[in-house]
Amino acid sequence: MAWIDSHTHLESFHRRGELEAVLARAAEAGVTRLITIGTDSSDWSLYRELSAKHSQTVAHTVGIHPCHVGENWRGEFAQIAACFEGKERPVALGETGLDRFHLSKDPEEAEREFARQRDAFRAQLDLAARLEVPVVVHSRGAFADCLAMIDESTVEWHRVVFHCFAEGAEAMGQLMERGGYGSFTGILTYKSAEDVRAAALAQGIDRLMLETDAPYLAPVPKRGKPNEPAFLAHTGRFAADLFGVSPEELARRTAETTRAFFGLE
Repeated sequence: MAWIDSHTHLESFHRRGELEAVLARAAEAGVTRLITIGTDSSDWSLYRELSAKHSQTVAHTVGIHPCHVGENWRGEFAQIAACFEGKERPVALGETGLDRFHLSKDPEEAEREFARQRDAFRAQLDLAARLEVPVVVHSRGAFADCLAMIDESTVEWHRVVFHCFAEGAEAMGQLMERGGYGSFTGILTYKSAEDVRAAALAQGIDRLMLETDAPYLAPVPKRGKPNEPAFLAHTGRFAADLFGVSPEELARRTAETTRAFFGLE
């Protein structure tokens, strides 16, 4: 059984000197492939190095997370295209998108922040379209806004994944109409997440991708603890029960989808 964690953040584990142990625990749990997700220029070079060092295990992306879009975001953005040249290329652009949840409490500042998010999202969508690479979308409190902006772009919808999908079945229907994907975190296992489970079932097992978003959103029975890639196996086994298949089958089918979407070897 081989799981793929389609969205994790390894920087904090590296910073604390825990990365090798985290990767070892992931392998022991059957999580044999991980995609570590770029959030701004501070982690891009680290993730490129980790992909080179752990080439059979770790792949990476580059992007500017909406909550990391500062006034100088254009300078960071100007560096992204070069990351897709040479060896150890990213497998996607992102995460990028829109986030209303973390905006300033001051209305005028919030408006400025969201305008910057939109500008940065638009620029990254345009670049992804030119490079013909997948896009990892972060959407929090902004699902309709994200849909509209991607619709307005020239990105091909089959190259779009909304990570940490936390909307309901109706929103999933809108995403599927366009040909996009949703990937699911440990939220899937939470007692209160009936809408999220309905969305996963609406998308279907053949389009399902799983992620940890570690170190956040640990699944039951690890909820409340720092998350890590090894815990994907808990989400995977829960999802297998949800879809009425064996964990082995669910691991195989989600891995096939994830490899195809990101172009993993």
